[in-house]
Amino acid sequence: MSQDFTQYELDLPHDHTEPFDGTRLDGIDPSFVFDFTAYDEIDDSSQRWSTWLSVEPLSRGPEPRPDWVVTSQGAIDTELGILKTGKEADVFLVERADPADPDNGVVMAAKRYRSNEHRNFHRAATYTEGRSTKRSRDERALKRKSTWGKVVAAGEWAVSEWDALTRFWEIGLPVPYPVQIDGTEILMEWITVDGDSAPRLAQTRPDPELLASYFEQLRDAMALMVQHGVVHGDLSAYNILAAGERLVIIDLPQIVDVAGNAAAMDFLLRDCANVCTWFRARGLAVDEHELFGELVAHAF
Repeated sequence: MSQDFTQYELDLPHDHTEPFDGTRLDGIDPSFVFDFTAYDEIDDSSQRWSTWLSVEPLSRGPEPRPDWVVTSQGAIDTELGILKTGKEADVFLVERADPADPDNGVVMAAKRYRSNEHRNFHRAATYTEGRSTKRSRDERALKRKSTWGKVVAAGEWAVSEWDALTRFWEIGLPVPYPVQIDGTEILMEWITVDGDSAPRLAQTRPDPELLASYFEQLRDAMALMVQHGVVHGDLSAYNILAAGERLVIIDLPQIVDVAGNAAAMDFLLRDCANVCTWFRARGLAVDEHELFGELVAHAF
């Protein structure tokens, strides 16, 4: 049924043959009887019907899905405001909830890539070496850096981040759960601490014990990445969230393929330098070259 009309939440099959008016439907197969809930039309510009069912199955998050993911056909997405602005994309907060079950709604982060003004478009070739697009027209547009090329690039980076999120989630890396992708919008888990957005690692001042724990977590995550043939490519304390005692890695559109990108080791060394510089400045004795050597051993 088109979402331009009244939404219905169906429950099939039903185990009784008594409709709402109290009369019985003798002789009717129970499998043809169902309950339904009617929903009012949306008249708020900050809302839309949930896009969960309008995207392809492969555009939805990996299974098993967390219990908090809302899949109801009658759910409504409500814009709550902007969380972060960036050079390539902005992140908004979106609440998805079924009006018939408001207590089980969820607030998610919606990362939306800009279609026509990809600020760091000139860097794309360095990161995307080893990747390919299926359409020759799109490949030519990317090389010419035309207006359409920028649209393609925005979509390419959104898909790249989606692929990285789903892949990393499935292998157990600490990343937000990816709920769905729709065009250049990715809905993902909103990482919080006590109900507020988790701070970036760069904004924290952990005590020595927690600082050491953070570094071990990050070293393990980087090792798991290279074991699976990828490098983050832009890792720093600014795209790592400190969610209490655990770290969560974000901003993944630029992940680099170890085997297919000639600059992969340069990116890995830069990631090591960025990470170790931050931890060393806060009193932890770490060395980027030692970390780099350890990670290279995991890669080959």
